[in-house]
Amino acid sequence: MAVLEHLTSQQAIDLENKYGAHNYHPLPVVLSKGEGVYVWDVEGRKYYDFLSAYSAVNQGHCHPKIVGAMVEQAKTLTLTSRAFYNDMLGKYEKYVTETFGFDKLLPMNTGAEAVETALKVCRRWAYQKKGIPENQAKVIVCENNFHGRTTTIISFSNDEVARENYGPYTEGFVKIEYDNLTALENALKSNPHVAGFLVEPIQGEAGVYVPSEGYLKEARALCEKYNVLFIADEVQTGIARTGKMLAVDHESVKPDILILGKALSGGVYPVSGVLANDDIMEVITPGSHGSTFGGNPVAAAVSTAALEVIKEENLAQNAEELGELFREELNKFIPSCDLVVKVRGKGLLNAIVINDTEESSTAWDICIALKENGLLAKPTHGNIIRFAPPLVMDREQLLDCVSIIVKTLNEFTK
Repeated sequence: MAVLEHLTSQQAIDLENKYGAHNYHPLPVVLSKGEGVYVWDVEGRKYYDFLSAYSAVNQGHCHPKIVGAMVEQAKTLTLTSRAFYNDMLGKYEKYVTETFGFDKLLPMNTGAEAVETALKVCRRWAYQKKGIPENQAKVIVCENNFHGRTTTIISFSNDEVARENYGPYTEGFVKIEYDNLTALENALKSNPHVAGFLVEPIQGEAGVYVPSEGYLKEARALCEKYNVLFIADEVQTGIARTGKMLAVDHESVKPDILILGKALSGGVYPVSGVLANDDIMEVITPGSHGSTFGGNPVAAAVSTAALEVIKEENLAQNAEELGELFREELNKFIPSCDLVVKVRGKGLLNAIVINDTEESSTAWDICIALKENGLLAKPTHGNIIRFAPPLVMDREQLLDCVSIIVKTLNEFTK
């Protein structure tokens, strides 16, 4: 079958099912085009994208400035490895560190790579700077976290589907309840060998759990008190998604280590990174960590353009305003709908909780119905539907999407 041969949706699905590993359960829609807030399937049907590739496409699909930067750079130099300097990386590192207020960037490719990198930086700092005995450093993490899929990361997950049959697991992690400052302080007090606290400012994959106001600020203060690094995983919540450039900005918190990915490239190329100040990042020395593709010229050009778009188009402010409108409109509807328990979120990262068990298919069935009505979303944890449209959406489009959601839920209850 020729690569350029036109496929029907079913043909494309059949090919993936036959030749691809079955590590995902996609919604039955086959997309072939994207522009702004819209995507089209291979039969030409148009949909609102209300997932944004798990917040990687904050700037909208195929943003011309970002795609243009990628194409232009790809014409001249794509990859040198880090065996040599290239003329793009230094400029990119300067731009990113100045944007987020850190001394250094360690460039990587995927979110999981960046999390692994942050853990390595944290442990090295613990041994070289804090004086923790070798191989005894602990990192505190939260229950129901999602930081990626590597062996180390799933070792501290409590998602048994992600963990099953992948052991033995990596040691050195202490799990506590999310949004529980008492649990955090108890863990810090009881173990002098804690090196860091790794936390999502909002737990996205767990169902868009927004912590209590002040939680992040108090957690940061506790980390300072016990000389522990506060590590913010903003792979999903960063880059304007929640109405600020970073979700921690809502509480004016400055992490010791910041992890970025997804929308750092606008979704056109895998780009991630770890930011920290010199007193932490200086523990990374030649040969102690690396990546063939990390910091490549295309990634540098793409990510610079992606961040410029966020600033130039005021996408954080747009996310803040439209997020408030979205929750306000759905809260008008929810009291009359027994199917939905609540809507929660911040900025344009939101979720509705379906009045059913995690084992039920109700949320999935609703997403199928939403698809038929022209809006794409995906369930998480069985009974929760996450809503995260591109941040370039306007007020009229958002209200149209609200009407689709309300219409679908009303039809579903009949």
